[in-house]
Amino acid sequence: MEQQPGRIAVVTGGGDGMGRALVRQLAAKGCHVSLCDVNDDNMAETVRLANADSPSGTVLSSFHCDVSDEAQVLAFRDHVTETHQEDHVHFVFNNAGIGGPGSMIESPREAWEHTFNVCWYGVYYGTRAFLPLLVAGEGGHIVNTSSVNGFWASLGPARPHTSYSAAKFAVKGFTEALVQDLRMHAPHVHAHVVMPGHIGTGIVGNSAAAFGAPPGEVAEQAAAFRNNAPMTAETAAGVILAGVEAGEWRILVGEDAHTLDMMVRESPEEAYEDSFLARMTEQGTLANLARADG
Repeated sequence: MEQQPGRIAVVTGGGDGMGRALVRQLAAKGCHVSLCDVNDDNMAETVRLANADSPSGTVLSSFHCDVSDEAQVLAFRDHVTETHQEDHVHFVFNNAGIGGPGSMIESPREAWEHTFNVCWYGVYYGTRAFLPLLVAGEGGHIVNTSSVNGFWASLGPARPHTSYSAAKFAVKGFTEALVQDLRMHAPHVHAHVVMPGHIGTGIVGNSAAAFGAPPGEVAEQAAAFRNNAPMTAETAAGVILAGVEAGEWRILVGEDAHTLDMMVRESPEEAYEDSFLARMTEQGTLANLARADG
């Protein structure tokens, strides 16, 4: 994006991955940034790194917040207005998300709903809380992170993925509907839906931690997910910000996302058949995505 000195940006899930990269890049462009996360140590590191990137005078603040809890999201909103002493913001990135148990039959209901609540209600509550602040300004952007699992509800034929996929489909549909709603009632505010493919983030480890798993239990899997990704979180954040600047309401992130989107559109009836996954595997860029957790 162009330099944005003095603009106020809000980022959920800013402690790691794409959220951290967004905070750093926004701060480097002169935005005043408030981030939230459930991991205080990760947030502190994000603020440290962003301070090193940002021009003098940039305001950075962090707030402990579980986005699946509306009261905490509203408290985060109040923190933002108090920190920046303004009644408006310019950018809201509803980025927080976790993976988790995927089966409606075998997964515990509480675990299933925890993933859904973070990935869907985190976006809904964030939009409810901050949209009035976007409307109050002269122009703004609300950027909601869905996934390729927002148009392909699968990790392959042997991996149920209902909770995360249902939430990401909801985010995609909600944001698409919001595009028209804003054009009618607040045309100075723009909605964007982000659909990343396999990005090198800490979602595997963070998701395990969200369900109480010891950090070392999934360390190898988490490292492989991050290190074998075809795109880094930093590059993904740059793609997202460039898409927002260009006014794209639909932002696909990664070659794998573009290819999978094309394949689903061309053969929707085949999308959940073994033959579809075989064609994915033939595409080198999709080999990791077929095994990813979101």
